[in-house]
Amino acid sequence: MIPFPIIDAHSHLWLRQEAEVDGKKIRTLANGISEFIGELRQMLPPFITNGQNTAEILLSNMDYAQVSAAVITQEYIDGMQNDYLSYVQQKYPDRFLCCGLIDARHSGYYRHAGKLIEQGFRAIKIPAQRLIMATKRIWLTTNEMMQVFELMEKNNVILSIDLADGTEQIAEMQEIIAEFPALKIAIGHFGMVTRKNWQEQIKLARNENVMIESGGITCLFNDEFYPFPSAVKAIREAAELVGINKLMRGSDYPRTIVAITYRMSYDFIVKSPLLTAEEKYLFLGVNAEKFYGFNNLTELPYIKNMSE
Repeated sequence: MIPFPIIDAHSHLWLRQEAEVDGKKIRTLANGISEFIGELRQMLPPFITNGQNTAEILLSNMDYAQVSAAVITQEYIDGMQNDYLSYVQQKYPDRFLCCGLIDARHSGYYRHAGKLIEQGFRAIKIPAQRLIMATKRIWLTTNEMMQVFELMEKNNVILSIDLADGTEQIAEMQEIIAEFPALKIAIGHFGMVTRKNWQEQIKLARNENVMIESGGITCLFNDEFYPFPSAVKAIREAAELVGINKLMRGSDYPRTIVAITYRMSYDFIVKSPLLTAEEKYLFLGVNAEKFYGFNNLTELPYIKNMSE
């Protein structure tokens, strides 16, 4: 039994991928494969033959890996999953916090954000890196976007956001944080840690209500592979910049489990000597528990593998 709660602050669910990004198609095929922006990608493990990345499959992985709860975020490459995630949130309220998704690539999303809040979503996702397109750019500080952030702040709805590499959207984020200081913000992908100037995204967490989550960190360090020593060093560096209490662990499930198991997406941190027991306790669960307001966390037993 792990002596503290494990929470996944960045994971994904979908019934079917059917999307378009910058004019390019993404769609589910078979055996875990998707057509992805002009090429084939192993989007899911091959044993998920029907392409349905369901809550029940993730829960099975969570139970096995002793992960008490997960934040389900969204991305334009997976298509809009609001209806399914609303169902998941109602069915498994103690295991999941699901983010609604607005399509900020087209005007009229303020009204949609209001409907998602009325529907009961306690967080809204903006994949901001996808707003820098080949033919146009949607600025995060446009009037409609700022109205959305005002609405979210007023209703205590969390902003989950992934940013473009480096400093591309830092100035916009600084303006948003200054304008809406009570808006709770979770910045994903650990600031795109393997890209130049990633530390500037981390430094945004020096603001009171801004957190950083590490969804996708094992993908970003995939060339190094398990046990990802450089990823742990990056977590150590980020902790020195903003404090370990501002950092949360995320898996970017299911994309990561094509290469590694779900348990491997966090146990490289458990086993690392570079972080103290207290730092692991905060990073792996407690920070996310407080930030997202999880209650009634499930305690899960360790089940011995047949190979042990």
